[in-house]
Amino acid sequence: MKNNGLKLLLLSGAVITALPATAQELVVLEEIVVTAQKRQQNMQDVPVSVTALSGAALLDQGVRDVQDLGKLAPGLMIQSTDASANPKIFIRGVGLSDFNANAAGAVGIYVDGAYVASPLAQTGQFFDLAQVEVLKGPQGTLYGRNTTGGTINVTTRRPDFTVGGEGRIDYGRYNAITAQAATNAPLVEDKAAMRIAGIWERDDGRTLNRVTGRHVNDTDRWAGRGSLLLTPSDGFEALLQVHGGRNRGDSIHAQSRPLLPGIPAAAGPDGLCASGLYASGGCTDALGYADTDGDPYKGDYNLDGKDRVDLIGATLNLRWDLSGVTLYSITAWDHAKRNDVEDTDASPGRLIETTYLAKQRDFSQELRLEAAPTDKVKAVAGLYYLHDYLDTDSQYDVLHDLRPLFTTPDNPTGLSIENNVAMVGFPYRQTTDGYAAFGQVDFSATERLTLTAGLRYSKDKKDFHYASTVEQAVELFDLSADKSFDSVSGRLAAALTLSDDAMAYASYNRGYKSGGFFGGYTRDPADLEPYDDETVDAFEVGTKTEWLNRRLRLNLSGFYYDYQDLQVFQLIERDGLTVQTFDNAASARILGLEFEMTALPVAGLELGLSGSLIDSEYKDFVSRGEDLNGNRLPSTPRWSLTGTVSHSQRLDGIGEIGLTANLSYRSRVYFDSRNLERLSQSGYWLADVTLGWTSDDGAIGAGITVANLFDKDYVVDINNLESFGLDAVNYGRPRRIGGYFRWQY
Repeated sequence: MKNNGLKLLLLSGAVITALPATAQELVVLEEIVVTAQKRQQNMQDVPVSVTALSGAALLDQGVRDVQDLGKLAPGLMIQSTDASANPKIFIRGVGLSDFNANAAGAVGIYVDGAYVASPLAQTGQFFDLAQVEVLKGPQGTLYGRNTTGGTINVTTRRPDFTVGGEGRIDYGRYNAITAQAATNAPLVEDKAAMRIAGIWERDDGRTLNRVTGRHVNDTDRWAGRGSLLLTPSDGFEALLQVHGGRNRGDSIHAQSRPLLPGIPAAAGPDGLCASGLYASGGCTDALGYADTDGDPYKGDYNLDGKDRVDLIGATLNLRWDLSGVTLYSITAWDHAKRNDVEDTDASPGRLIETTYLAKQRDFSQELRLEAAPTDKVKAVAGLYYLHDYLDTDSQYDVLHDLRPLFTTPDNPTGLSIENNVAMVGFPYRQTTDGYAAFGQVDFSATERLTLTAGLRYSKDKKDFHYASTVEQAVELFDLSADKSFDSVSGRLAAALTLSDDAMAYASYNRGYKSGGFFGGYTRDPADLEPYDDETVDAFEVGTKTEWLNRRLRLNLSGFYYDYQDLQVFQLIERDGLTVQTFDNAASARILGLEFEMTALPVAGLELGLSGSLIDSEYKDFVSRGEDLNGNRLPSTPRWSLTGTVSHSQRLDGIGEIGLTANLSYRSRVYFDSRNLERLSQSGYWLADVTLGWTSDDGAIGAGITVANLFDKDYVVDINNLESFGLDAVNYGRPRRIGGYFRWQY
């Protein structure tokens, strides 16, 4: 790491040194406009740490879904053990590992200004994008609940009053095909326009199931969006969007890593079998299975699981200009349905198989007023309402292969609850009604100093009805409960303009994540006691600067977070069975530094270097009698580094040749609060490269892409199933080589 990190730092120094020699070339960095404060502003004027990426840049850098964003934004990690739902998002160490249907993450996802409440729908609209903004740190004032880590703002492309369209087809390894297209047309000159966009993806799967001979971990999904823009007058605008999609790809098939030693001396550090015993079969799971070939893309699965997700929704954005005041209305509705069947134990045996069934409906309404009553004051105030209805009926088939041991004339099914041999279920319904009122004022105290104050009051009322069942017929217990949670969050900030190209800021933000009820399987009603709000006090200082006639941009930030009542999800062993727990288990401290640098040494060449250094630790955290004070937070690498190169050269009579490459590094990541080495991924580098050609008129283009250039095997998540004698290890995508063809008109 030291040598490679030094190379990146030397590269940045070389860039800075080379810039003055090319001052005569009038090239400047493009201004980036963001909506981090609910209005359009130059990113360099916003006293918030933001990484902004255009839709074109995302395509050039090989970002095909939300999970790929982490390699371009410092301090951001996104992972999932589900194929098309429940992304686990962490910003600066703040996130949530819970995969249950009612688990709201600590990072809010907004699409065209509307909060996507359902974790089933958060990845469904990542296509035909104008821009993605990653806002870091608590956003409790303007964005509200469940944004203690930050916010990801996704802006899709709007209709405009020109006739045109574009499309792109990618083909690569595993017969992977991605086809996406959009068309735009005016309906009434300067009054109405429409845009239709869609995407279809499929591949044969990257993992061979040796039991069936079929490849699994395949992709099969489509999504579409229709947008209608109405501008009947200069002071009014309406944008209606209807979207939907369907996934029929596989559920995630992990790799089984056995933990139970076949010989007494086999146990190694942290309970992991000693190295060298896998190939011999000296380590097995609870049924005696061991995957000994060491290939992360081959496995033995008795079940080819499917993750079926259906989505439909609509968003209506309205804007009125009313005599110095602008009124915004954002209305959103989403419906999501999921039926996921997975081979959880990742083996040919039937240790544990899972079915996740869920239906979720969301409706939200935001009204927001923006005004500038004087030259020195800018203000925003609003009201927000969310109704969320969730209905689930999920099952775990536990130790099915052991049923013959308990089969008797009196017990022909082999059911043995005391030995955890059963089909267990946890159907529940949860209804949430959320309300909020918020406001923020920016006051220009002097020509150079702007002071900001914001406040938000939020209240959530949750009704919860839960049952714990066996064989879908016997009810162990049921529970009905309701509780209200209210919280006050806010912001204080000062921004000082140092020059036309530099500003410094300091801020304090109070963020919160709503309390609620645990939504996983349990036999103990005590596990369903409501947990409290998670709160964070965040302090940040930073600078945003541009140098050398706007050919070098350098943004720096330092931050300190003090967390209380941290909501922690864990997999633990209880009564011989791996179970889930969720509670306010800890407080935590996070201290970090971040930088983002972009440079234009010469026309056509853009270089970027960004990184974060994060020190995180639990405080006052004791789990099952084990003192975890001082442990690092899960999914929080100490170091994150990203380097990018984008170069284009126009050749007479040929067109434009472009090369884009990025290199990213993440240091060791733990996937468990205990910081066990076996439940971690050591530091690794990833590289992606795209070489493309565009015709002189820009109408067509083609190119070659390589993702994970060095074919690095790396782990993105691990579920520890200790009571079954294994870890389920999820690997990232292997090297993918492909080509693309694109067009526009």
